Amino acid sequence: MFTIHAGEYLVGDYIERTFGKRWNVWTPSKDTGIDLLVTDKKNQRTVSLQVKFGKDFLPGKSAELRKQLSCHSWFTLSRVKLDRSEAEFWVFVLPGFASNKPDFIVIPTVKLRWHMDEIYGHKENLQVYLTSTKKSKCWETRTLRNEDLVKIARDTYENPKLDLSKYLNGAGWNALKAKLDH
Repeated sequence: MFTIHAGEYLVGDYIERTFGKRWNVWTPSKDTGIDLLVTDKKNQRTVSLQVKFGKDFLPGKSAELRKQLSCHSWFTLSRVKLDRSEAEFWVFVLPGFASNKPDFIVIPTVKLRWHMDEIYGHKENLQVYLTSTKKSKCWETRTLRNEDLVKIARDTYENPKLDLSKYLNGAGWNALKAKLDH
């Protein structure tokens, strides 16, 4: 039997609550690498999503980091699956331990591949840490030291290669809006 996981449920629920009058959410009957299909209301335009759900590791961090960061999550990605992915977008669900709603990274698959190439080269297994802040920023933080996490918390860190903020929450959903509400 095929069931959806928590991340897929949270993404579908968010889409239905936020865009429900304009979009439909569909789940596949088997695992094809597409976790959710989103269509416009007339089912004429489509967007396919691959969804990844993480756990928040922020509770184990310092008080300063817990105060300024929303979520510090970890994902394992397979380079082969990423390279072969037919999903148009990947959605990373960042469930902040102290937050009543998750953050979402909504990133086109092509852009995700580019960022992973820039950060990791062509490693086969990618250990990706995504850290979101209460100031609506998001960073790939796997390769960073604790001092850099403190700079991220203080909103003084800069590194365009690791900055995924333009895919966070509302900004991330804009690409879907552009395709489905056209």
